[in-house]
Amino acid sequence: MSGQAEHIVIVGAGAAGLMAARALARAGRVVTILEARERCGGRIHPLPAAQFGYPADAGAEFIHGDAPVTRALLREAGLASQLIEGRQWSFNGATLSREDRDDPHEVELHAVLGQLQDDLTVADFLRRHFAGAEYAPLRTSIGRMVEGYDAADPERASTLALREEWMGGGDHTQARIVGGYGRLIDFLAGDCRRHGVAIRFGSVVSAITEEGGALVVRSDGGDVRACDRIILTVPLPLLHDIALPSSVRARAAAAEDIGFGNVIKILMRFTRPWWRERAEDLADMTFLLSDQTIPVWWTRYPDQDPVLTGWFGGPRTAELDSLDQQGLIEAGLDSLAAIFRLPRDDVARDLVTAAATNWAHDPFARGAYSWATPQTRAAQASLARAEGLVLFSGEALYRGRDMGTVEAALASGLETAELILRG
Repeated sequence: MSGQAEHIVIVGAGAAGLMAARALARAGRVVTILEARERCGGRIHPLPAAQFGYPADAGAEFIHGDAPVTRALLREAGLASQLIEGRQWSFNGATLSREDRDDPHEVELHAVLGQLQDDLTVADFLRRHFAGAEYAPLRTSIGRMVEGYDAADPERASTLALREEWMGGGDHTQARIVGGYGRLIDFLAGDCRRHGVAIRFGSVVSAITEEGGALVVRSDGGDVRACDRIILTVPLPLLHDIALPSSVRARAAAAEDIGFGNVIKILMRFTRPWWRERAEDLADMTFLLSDQTIPVWWTRYPDQDPVLTGWFGGPRTAELDSLDQQGLIEAGLDSLAAIFRLPRDDVARDLVTAAATNWAHDPFARGAYSWATPQTRAAQASLARAEGLVLFSGEALYRGRDMGTVEAALASGLETAELILRG
């Protein structure tokens, strides 16, 4: 472009913001990132390696499926990934057993899903097609996945959006980045800075105004910046906190049609991997499902770190809203003691360190990630348009299968940058 380079302000230094900034700066744009936190990464939150014996992730941890944008970045950064292996177990309130993923009604479920034309919420779909008592295990399994894995509310979640996930299409493998997601964020942030991107921490954006044909960004504390264009990459709940021009506010209202769920994540490091010493053959256990307060646990298998990670997702996390970090850790100890039928004091005695995050309590996230309602695809199409001088980007705008993932954030950030560069 001729004349002075376009100045673009990006609000948020998470995966989407960094990805967009890098692409724009490489193309010669002047880019400033305003980040409310004192770090990059957003809902990617690495913990100190000294605490858990490896760079643990308090936020995003897994690579889901083929994730082409993520894997291309890993290759560029010289980072490796490790496939999740091992067996999944479940606890039914009395015994531990290997998880049986085969439901006798699976063929019927796939047939009904394949014929579905009009979208329904998951709860309405199950009430309409699988209401009988014989389908109770199927309803439980689907509800557990929608709430736990997708952090979604079955009364609002889209059946069509989840159809591919249920029917087994595509790549459903999971992997971890060796060294954690923090290494990928460090690579992106470093590359941004090498291309001249200014990253300003502690910048809580409160308002965007149009003044004299230009955009002005105002932050708490009185900081004011003029720019030519803005990309908002903040989590959906934070859009309510930013005063926007009326035309932009009208578009932002579409975000109400996109679901946003919460996750509680608890990491516990023990003196030894005592679960492998149980009578059951748990040496290669990865995931463990139950109906306890903290219902999902996983190990680091095939790595041998004596760490268990607890997970609770979806609307029922509100039941633990009054608990602070220590209260969540106590709930985790109670759940593990019940699952493994051990005295709680024995489990607690082996605990070396722990960290717990209720992402709803994080002031710059207020939840974990997005999910689709029957109205979401139309809302995403509206928000993702390169319309006006204020653009929206982030995992919530990704229209692929793995909405809500780091891949979704990276791909959305790149798509937003390309929209600007094509214009």
